[in-house]
Amino acid sequence: MSDLVARHRQVISPAHAFDSDIEVVSGEGSWVTDVNGKRYLDFTCGIAVSNLGHQPQSVKQAILEQLDRLWHAGAVFRYESIVRAGERLRQVTPEGIDTFFFMNSGAEAVEASVKLARKTTGRQGVVVFRGGFHGRTMGAVSYTTSKARYRQGYHPLVGSVFVSEFPRPFRGRVSQEEATARAVDELDQLLTHEITPEEVACFLIEPLQGEGGYYSAGRAFLHHLRELADEHGILLVFDEVQSGFGRTGEWFTSQVVDVRPDVLVMGKAIANGLPLSAIGAAHDLMSEWPPGSHGTTFGGNPVSCASAAATIEALASVVPQVPKLSDHAFDRLEELNDRHATIGDVRGLGLMIGVELVGDDGHTPNQEAMGHVGRFVRHEGMFLLPCGPDGNVIRFVPPLTVSTEELDLGIDIIDRALTDYEGGA
Repeated sequence: MSDLVARHRQVISPAHAFDSDIEVVSGEGSWVTDVNGKRYLDFTCGIAVSNLGHQPQSVKQAILEQLDRLWHAGAVFRYESIVRAGERLRQVTPEGIDTFFFMNSGAEAVEASVKLARKTTGRQGVVVFRGGFHGRTMGAVSYTTSKARYRQGYHPLVGSVFVSEFPRPFRGRVSQEEATARAVDELDQLLTHEITPEEVACFLIEPLQGEGGYYSAGRAFLHHLRELADEHGILLVFDEVQSGFGRTGEWFTSQVVDVRPDVLVMGKAIANGLPLSAIGAAHDLMSEWPPGSHGTTFGGNPVSCASAAATIEALASVVPQVPKLSDHAFDRLEELNDRHATIGDVRGLGLMIGVELVGDDGHTPNQEAMGHVGRFVRHEGMFLLPCGPDGNVIRFVPPLTVSTEELDLGIDIIDRALTDYEGGA
């Protein structure tokens, strides 16, 4: 055990779990370096946060310039960087999302989106979708169903939350069309037997699930939600905390599937690593949220907002390259799928790709294989994270600035890890 790990365990709560005991001292681009000088290919991006990679110079410069001027305001007075961040966001968010409330974290933004929905509709019901991850604060964990253990020990949770099915074809051993039909039917049943549509404030959904296993809701299901929302005066809230800012090949997944949300929840990559999140909506809807209905001390921090504005500006030349990189990654990973029985499914959008590891029957979740892969790639100089309720899905989220050569290097390491596992199984 290193001295840092020993000190860490003395002062940091064990509830704050870390994936490894490796002490990293610096990062640049797609790489981080540990205290011993060993370099690691970082395909975690701090859980889809550093979309521009580590230490992008234009963002770093914006941060340093803002630090020289002002680094906290607390909503006491106005400052330029928060306006600039809002103006940059307005240029890239889906049509109609033009007014923003900045906060600190994705979970906080999710809670704010539900508060906005309840306040402006006068309704209390929130419909969420099985497998969704929306955070772990008390309100957010009430909407989270990606893993039951996230909710374990915290009941009773926030009330008037109703869980419906999310289209997950591989888990259901059906086609995308059949999975969508099942999800539509269950939602219809929920709105018939458990809560009337007139009592629902919002549908809260990740258009591409993150922690739940990198499943896409699909264009058809999201269009169905949009139609239901319009018919019954329900707000459609897209949680794009993980899938936003170019991760899925467009600025936001809603643009990939051509479905307009009423409220967009953003975080993670918004400031490329500085703590910031936001919700966006149409100005008319935001105007129905009276002053003082929500608040924050640190949200919209001047330095984080300067970072966000610079991040969005830098991503403008990066996002158009993501589809080409995505095609290359999917082609390579499908090659691995053909050669490795341990791979059951490769899915996702853009550079947000899930590789599900399975047992001999081709379907049973294989957490042991994921553990082996995680240890192997770390030894070979690479970081990966798992996801999914059983922890058996490789969460493949390299920086959007990754080179083709780095993609190949990472996929080659995964290939060797699976070969090693299957040879010893």
